[in-house]
Amino acid sequence: MKTLIATLLISLFPAFAFASSGAHLEKVEINLDNKASLQRGAKLFVNYCLSCHAASYMRYSRMAKDIGLTDAQVVENMIFPADFSKEKNGKPKKAGQLMTVAMSAEDGKAYFGTAVPDLSVVARSRGADWIYTYLKSFYIDESRPWGVNNTTFPNVGMPHVLWELEGLKKAVKTKHTDEHGHETETVTYETVVPGKMSAAEYDSAVTDLVNFLEYMGEPAKLVRYTMGVYVLGFLFLLFVVSYAMKKEFWKDVH
Repeated sequence: MKTLIATLLISLFPAFAFASSGAHLEKVEINLDNKASLQRGAKLFVNYCLSCHAASYMRYSRMAKDIGLTDAQVVENMIFPADFSKEKNGKPKKAGQLMTVAMSAEDGKAYFGTAVPDLSVVARSRGADWIYTYLKSFYIDESRPWGVNNTTFPNVGMPHVLWELEGLKKAVKTKHTDEHGHETETVTYETVVPGKMSAAEYDSAVTDLVNFLEYMGEPAKLVRYTMGVYVLGFLFLLFVVSYAMKKEFWKDVH
């Protein structure tokens, strides 16, 4: 029993550490039943993320089936006809292929200072709220190699790949001291270079992208939700039958 309690406490340490870090995360509404949102998120993912980040646990065909696309639509619109999208024999990729990229771990380390992570299960490891806040927290920082920094992930090695949609912002940091002498810092952003989208449109686009990443982290969740409804319905019917049987068995006793 003591071993079990100790194991549970140890497993909670990362959550305690994250909670005590003072990071403020914005809440994002996830809706895996919204196929249109998942399709828009998939489009953003393959256009802005998949050039560097792989999703090697996911197949194009599985993704197409789950979010309401055909294999032909995926091959035509999401598997780009570049050299890295071909097999060694020169034939184009098929929908059944894994969502991999040409960039190797060595190349990623050379370009960005560290191997580029696979995003297949990033939503499960980081959480949807963290990713949503992270994608909205880039700001101009000329001291960084890519000219940007991030308040959610300080000194991140990744460039702001969505800058043309959001634009470029500068961070305005304000320090506050309460009556107990505790100092806190708030960050607001001012747009320097406007993007193609308004703030509301960018928030919606990031929501779609995070929604897709959440789906990709556990594709079976869609099936699990549906199965759960059937199981609860079956248990309710079983309860009715069992109760009727109980009444029949005990009617002579009462």
